[in-house]
Amino acid sequence: MRSIFIPPSMHAMARRMTGSLAALALIAGCAQEEGSIDSEGAVFDGIAPEAQIELLGTEPFWSIAIEPDPGADSYTARLSTSADIAGTAFAAQRFAGNNGLGFSGQIPRTDGTGGRAVQIAITPGECSDQMSGRVYPYTASVRLGDELLLGCGYTSDEPFTPPRSP
Repeated sequence: MRSIFIPPSMHAMARRMTGSLAALALIAGCAQEEGSIDSEGAVFDGIAPEAQIELLGTEPFWSIAIEPDPGADSYTARLSTSADIAGTAFAAQRFAGNNGLGFSGQIPRTDGTGGRAVQIAITPGECSDQMSGRVYPYTASVRLGDELLLGCGYTSDEPFTPPRSP
């Protein structure tokens, strides 16, 4: 096997790229079945624009609730963590891809200057929460600045499946 030299100045960039590529590979691997991406380029319509969306993950604990704004073509998302249970609301823009749904926005800083970029990808595919035993209809990946959070999701139209009884 051949190895290549990466200068120390490039290590941080290589780590970021590796993390991003791993996240993309994980998302791509979540398709329900081979060939589920429409070769004609049809846009994903599995989640209705008026549906409420809940995303969650563990280690670290986090959740994002996404709701349509009444009478507008916009959305409000709220990120909650174990350090901020009440959560922080931010405006989110919805876009549909070929095999999933995305949202992007910016979480405002407490001092009102700038914010942290948020990118959310929701993909159809069974997802299990190992702590509760629930099964969810969607996988989720959330990029918060340089941080990547992975988890599961459900909607007001497609709830999670309760854990099986022993």
